[in-house]
Amino acid sequence: MLEKIVIANRGEIALRILRACRELGIKTVAVHSTADANLKHVLLADESVCIGPPPSPKSYLNMPAIISAAEVTDSVAIHPGYGFLSENADFAERVEDSGFVFIGPQAKVIRLMGDKVSAIKTMKSYGVPCVPGSDGPLGNDPDENFRIARDIGYPVIIKASGGGGGRGMRVVHSEASLPSAVVITRNEAAAAFGNDQVYMEKFLERPRHIEFQVLADNYGNVIHLGERDCSMQRRHQKVVEEAPAPGITAEQRERMGEKVVEACRAVGYRSAGTLEFLYENGEFYFIEMNTRIQVEHPVTELVTGIDLVKAQLLIAAGEKLKYVQSDIALTGHAIECRINAEDAKTFMPSPGPIKLWHPPGGPGIRVDSHIYSGYNVPPYYDSLIAKIIAHGDTRDTAIARMRNALAEMVIEGIKTNTALHQEIFTHAAFRNGGQDIHYLERRLGLK
Repeated sequence: MLEKIVIANRGEIALRILRACRELGIKTVAVHSTADANLKHVLLADESVCIGPPPSPKSYLNMPAIISAAEVTDSVAIHPGYGFLSENADFAERVEDSGFVFIGPQAKVIRLMGDKVSAIKTMKSYGVPCVPGSDGPLGNDPDENFRIARDIGYPVIIKASGGGGGRGMRVVHSEASLPSAVVITRNEAAAAFGNDQVYMEKFLERPRHIEFQVLADNYGNVIHLGERDCSMQRRHQKVVEEAPAPGITAEQRERMGEKVVEACRAVGYRSAGTLEFLYENGEFYFIEMNTRIQVEHPVTELVTGIDLVKAQLLIAAGEKLKYVQSDIALTGHAIECRINAEDAKTFMPSPGPIKLWHPPGGPGIRVDSHIYSGYNVPPYYDSLIAKIIAHGDTRDTAIARMRNALAEMVIEGIKTNTALHQEIFTHAAFRNGGQDIHYLERRLGLK
């Protein structure tokens, strides 16, 4: 077993990792910025190390500082959570070259699957269906780009190869807009990701966002844990997630699950990972892979009974998967709401002191949160402050429990998007299930 690990992330995921470590008897080191000295996981960890001022590049993204913290505390491994470093192949490589275990995939696999162009090529080679596209990066020849777009058929979407988090993408509806869209997206990609490579895909009009969770050890054992529906989105950012996805049959789950397992085994994947698909007219189209644990992992945990973070730690410690595919059964339905410190209508961030925090409870309710009464939400980081997860024997039960939980929850002192979630759960269309990724923006008048 791993003796001591550095938790190289913040917020509720850092607390989540700490709890899994405690269950396994692993000592923890919390690295933090000066703004986060009073975070719950920092106060609860066996040791803590301040690694810099609030801006992420000077603290949570400061690779030498994180590795130095591991060295001075005699840690043996580093867990990057789901921050940017979790999908940074250079960081994974530097961690392992320094003699520590990186709790995640190998650097070469992160490079392969983290680049969307190479990921799509890889998935195609193993028979995983993909969105029609350029099959490679776009060049600087406008005529060739026009030809590719005509072959695909408008509308198309220009995407950054190294993008993520909903950034680095632009929809093009006509030929006249194509050249400028390529240039702008390329410039945005270079600025945001240090990689100006872009590619082109068919823009599906009304797809759903469906993703498959996988677990893989170091010995070629790979399983999938079913799928999640993450279609409730605003500007490519997920708002509500659920598992299993409404309307997906057991036959579809088995067919796509076998394909993703085969592909992950072939590339030598290890740890937790997620393959994201667009789903339209009964067909799945692979778009990218997230080589990390994800925000929405609890809904999968609740319907499978498998602790994904604990599984990650055991895999990193060199243990074989305890499960085979036939052990995995989906029980009931789970829904997650992302509670952000932001205005429910304008979505402007709302940092500041929390005067009162009363979390919800009751049967089937799980709360993943690092906040507490008196905690000051800093202005430097992502606005996610809590995840409310409801589980029930049916989707209707899970929805009813979530509505109760949202009504019961109290957060005073800052604005949150709780009202937005409450509104979503009143929508007949949402309660029916199976809405596309543009539904919420249409409903909010954002499109």
